[in-house]
Amino acid sequence: MVQEDIFKKIIAHCKEYGFIFQSSELYDGLSAVYDYGQNGVELKNNIKEYWWKAMTQMNEEVVGIDSAIFMHPTIWKASGHVDAFNDPLIDNKDSKKRYRADVLVEDYLEKINDKIKKEVEKAAKRFGDSFDEQQYRTTNPRVMEYAQKIESVRTEFFGALEANDLEKVRQIIIDLEIACPVSGSRNWTEVRQFNLMFDTKLGSVAEGANTIYLRPETAQGIFVNYLNVQKTGRMKIPFGIAQIGKAFRNEIVARQFIFRMREFEQMEMQYFVKPGEELKWFESWKDKRIKWHMAMGINPAKYRWHAHDKLAHYANAAFDIEFEFPFGFKELEGIHSRTDFDLTQHQNFSGKKIQYFDNESGESYVPYVVETSVGLDRTFLSILSACYNEEQVGEETRVVLNIPAPLAPVKVAVLPLVKKDGLPELAREILNELKFDMNCMYEEKDSIGKRYRRQDAIGTPFCITVDHQSAEDRTVTIRYRDTMEQERIPVEKVAGIVREKVDLKNLLKKLV
Repeated sequence: MVQEDIFKKIIAHCKEYGFIFQSSELYDGLSAVYDYGQNGVELKNNIKEYWWKAMTQMNEEVVGIDSAIFMHPTIWKASGHVDAFNDPLIDNKDSKKRYRADVLVEDYLEKINDKIKKEVEKAAKRFGDSFDEQQYRTTNPRVMEYAQKIESVRTEFFGALEANDLEKVRQIIIDLEIACPVSGSRNWTEVRQFNLMFDTKLGSVAEGANTIYLRPETAQGIFVNYLNVQKTGRMKIPFGIAQIGKAFRNEIVARQFIFRMREFEQMEMQYFVKPGEELKWFESWKDKRIKWHMAMGINPAKYRWHAHDKLAHYANAAFDIEFEFPFGFKELEGIHSRTDFDLTQHQNFSGKKIQYFDNESGESYVPYVVETSVGLDRTFLSILSACYNEEQVGEETRVVLNIPAPLAPVKVAVLPLVKKDGLPELAREILNELKFDMNCMYEEKDSIGKRYRRQDAIGTPFCITVDHQSAEDRTVTIRYRDTMEQERIPVEKVAGIVREKVDLKNLLKKLV
C-alpha cells in the first residue's frame, strides 16, 4: 500500500475511533486546528507523563514550570520574534495555492534522496552479504553525483534565506524546475516574508489596550523565569527547567494533519551550563533524547539524525531527530546549543542582571543553554503512524494499533461474554479492582469477536473475558493484543499481570 493511502487511513481511523476531530466541525471546521477525542486525550496525556517523568523524575537536576501563554510584548522583541519570525511564502499563479519556499526545496531534495536510497537498495540486493553501504555511497559515481547535488542546493538555498535574498530564493525554485504539486505549472510569484505570530489586545478598553502576542514557543517562558527557579530551588549549574505547554503560529501553509498546526503543544527543556561546556552537554542530551524515543520500541529505522545546514543566529550546534512519517522524513525533535543569546538578550532589554554566581570559582556569568524541544502532537502522530497495522486474519482484515502498553489510551477492557448469569457482576468486580491504577473499559455490546476488533483498533493491549466457566471457578481469559493469544488465569492474578505490563517504569528503566 502506498504511503499516501496509509496516511489517509490513519486520519480516517483517528476520527472513527475518537482520537482526533476537526475543531469546530459542527460549523464546517477551522483549518489546521484539531480537537483530541476521548482516546486521543488519553494517549496524549500518557506521552506527556512519559516525557515529564523522563525529564524531571529521572534527572534530579531538572525541575519543571508552567509559564503563562500571555507574556510581556518586549519579551518577543528581545527574542527576535517580532522582527525575524517569518516564513518565506510563494504562490503558484495557476493553482492559486500558497507554499513555503523552504518546504518546496526540502521536498525536492527528499526526492533526490529517495533516488539514492533506491540505488543503495538495488546494490544491496546485487552484492548480498558482502555489501558495504558506506563504501558504496562514497564511491558510486551516480550516488556521489546525487549527494553533491543535494549539498550544492542546500548551501545555495539556505545561504539565500539567511541573507534574506528573496529574489534569489525564487530564482533557485525556478532553476530547479520545481512545479506546483496541484497544477504542475512553474508559474511562481515573488517570495514574501510573513510573520507567524498571532497578536491580540490586553486591556479593558480597545483604545487603551496593549498589543500582546500568543506565544509562538514555550522556551521564552523558561528563560525569563530562569533566575526565579535558580534562586528558589537553590539550583547549581548545570541544571534544567522543563515545560509542557501550548504555542501558537499563524501557519499560512498548514498541512499534513496534526504535523503542522496553528495551535500545538511543545515539550521543552532548557539546560543551563557553564560557558565552554555546552558542547559536552549538547552531546549528552542528544544521547538521552534518542534513547527516549528508542525506548518505545518503534522500529529504529524510522528515526534519523539531521544536522542543520543553516544554524540559527543564536546557536553554535543544532541537530534534529527526524521521523519517517507516511509523507517522508520530517523533524520530530530539535536539540540545540543556544549559547547565551537568550539570557543576554533578556538581560539587555530588561536592564536587570540575570547572571549566575559560581561559588566554587567566585565568578559571575550568563549561563549557556542546551535545548531539547519535541512536538507533542508530532510525537502523537509518529506513534500512530508506526503502530497502525492492517493484518489478515482468516478472511477478514484486522486493524490494530500496536501502541506500547504503558502509553495505550485504554490499558485493559473487561468483557462479560453475555449480559446475564452473573457474568456482568463478576466483570464489574474485576473492573473496580483495576480502575484505581489504570484507564479501563467495560463493554458488553455485540459479539466477543467484534468487541476484540474494536479494542484492537484503539490499541488496548489486554482484554479480560468473563465467561460461564468464570462463574464456576473464578478464572478468566486474558487476550494479548499483539499476538491474539489467550490464556486462562485466576481472577486474583489479573491485576498483578496487567499492572506489571502497563507500568510506565518499563519505559523509564530503558533510559538508565
